Amino acid sequence: MTDWTTADIPSLSGKTAVVTGATGGLGYETAMALAGAGAIVILTGRNEAKGLRAIEGICERFPNALIAYEHLDLASLASVADFARRFAAGNEQLDLLVNNAGVMALPKRQQTEDGFEMQLGTNYLGHYALTARLLPQLRRARAARVVNLSSLAHRSGAINFDDLQAKHSYRPWRAYCQSKLAMLMFALELQRRSLAAGWGVMSLAAHPGYARTDLIPNGPGISSFQSRVSRWLQPFISQSAAEGALPTLLAATSPAAEPGGYYGPSGFYELKGPPVAARIMPQAKDFAVSAMLWDVSATLTGVSFDEIAAAA
Repeated sequence: MTDWTTADIPSLSGKTAVVTGATGGLGYETAMALAGAGAIVILTGRNEAKGLRAIEGICERFPNALIAYEHLDLASLASVADFARRFAAGNEQLDLLVNNAGVMALPKRQQTEDGFEMQLGTNYLGHYALTARLLPQLRRARAARVVNLSSLAHRSGAINFDDLQAKHSYRPWRAYCQSKLAMLMFALELQRRSLAAGWGVMSLAAHPGYARTDLIPNGPGISSFQSRVSRWLQPFISQSAAEGALPTLLAATSPAAEPGGYYGPSGFYELKGPPVAARIMPQAKDFAVSAMLWDVSATLTGVSFDEIAAAA
């Protein structure tokens, strides 16, 4: 599996995939590869112009690609609900959901329209609500998968229930690490609950290592000095966005991917290299904290997996 590439993606003809944050970077490369393998791909984002450019780029490489753009703002629970309603109206099932969209290290605390800290709200809570709302379509598919994008940053993360929204003390990287730890814990908890409840949904996670996207060197939490250093080091410690998307694609499509698996690059510190099983830090395996985070997320978003499953 250490030499796994997009050439190893099986035919996805007839399967439907949703990729969040797919107008650029890792999401774009993920959508590109899925479309190239024959999937019907719905790429989502907040900017229609960027979405249409992304479709043009994918169709230039794969003229017969079955791909469409849909507006989705993960920082808005109303937008999440609206997208899920539109998707359900036009699609009986969903074979693959890639929860990719995210923001990183905002220098000043910002809030989503629902009052959540922006990184937690966009990177995690929006995806939690989206996955729950799409559960009926996922359950109708045969062997549906959900892939959550985590990060090496999860290694430094902690879930701070006493100040989950960082209202009392906000630090950009601490908030980012918490959100990415939450995404990994969500993936593992979803797999446990799917198995226990018989939902038939396979949940996995992935991280890109250090992929060359605009998220890091141009991110709002990066100083000009850090940006220059980052660009100088890139050839030695980073990989392209297309290479960074490989762990996600392996998790999303490979028959060898394990339920509850976590995938990332194989090189030094998992920064770059072909995709393999990645290291999961102990805090991500804390079942009690994962269960509490699940329940808190249901309360905050007003969306319950169990209620949606029961109503389907």
